[in-house]
Amino acid sequence: MNVAIAGGGGGVGASVAFNLLTAPDHADVALLDSRREMVLSHLWDLEQVLEQDASGTIREGGAEDLAGADVVVVTAAAPLTVNQSRMVYLRDNAEIVAGVADALPDGWPGVLLIVTNPVDPLCTWIQQRTGLDRRRVLGYTLNDSLRLRTGVAKALGRAPGSVEAWTIGEHGEHAVMLWDRIQVDGAPVTLTEAQRREAQEFVSGWYVRHVALDSGRSSTWTSGRGVARMVRALGGGERRPWPASMLLNGEYGIDGVSLSVPVLLGPGGGEQIDEWPLTAEQRSAVAAGAEFVRAAAAQLTGPGAQTAR
Repeated sequence: MNVAIAGGGGGVGASVAFNLLTAPDHADVALLDSRREMVLSHLWDLEQVLEQDASGTIREGGAEDLAGADVVVVTAAAPLTVNQSRMVYLRDNAEIVAGVADALPDGWPGVLLIVTNPVDPLCTWIQQRTGLDRRRVLGYTLNDSLRLRTGVAKALGRAPGSVEAWTIGEHGEHAVMLWDRIQVDGAPVTLTEAQRREAQEFVSGWYVRHVALDSGRSSTWTSGRGVARMVRALGGGERRPWPASMLLNGEYGIDGVSLSVPVLLGPGGGEQIDEWPLTAEQRSAVAAGAEFVRAAAAQLTGPGAQTAR
């Protein structure tokens, strides 16, 4: 699989590359970034990863690598700041993502995987801007579900990796935690009110607590691992539902907005959306998140929009 990482000079992009190279299946990885010194720094380092039983190839990439990629991963973003919401990056990051998408040639057959935040408005807007098939414009949203799993595990005193839990909807304050789908070691579990409150506080406050550290970095290792797994799923490596932001066309009662939903991934991108039964409260919360995303994406529409291709 040919993978081009736009933003490969950053921590998340380099972490994606590392995790792809250390996976059992072969990946040819190209790193693209305006900061060439950072690309070379990671490249020279990762070359020695290949000397340690890794597989695949790694190189500095250019526009030709975007055109030839099976998957283009966009991790490039404006510098992180102390803030309360990912929405502060909307316009700056839209310009960055548009620069990558506009470099893709007409008829490009690959999958555009957006990691840059705010992911749902950017996925919504960039699909409209490019006219790419909605199944081939996906957003990375696994971290919400991972944090819920960690929060539930902490509340229950269970080991990491023992909890299965899902978050759908908007990747942000409108995220919908599916408390009725929690499993521990494969068995359904119902949390007490106190346990649920503890888990919810862990998840809801995670982003603000992390950016308050003012470390200048995002969830480098989590996202790098998760995005690499998602890329491999696009190659057919994980045939099971995956949380991803994808433009909805009536699913969950939503139309024309990208939200995180359970998706079966494959070489064609988002090959199938699973519509799980939701309570009235959950469905209402998903709809509220959709309207929030719709309004955010609308801020980016205008004369610069391109015709479909």
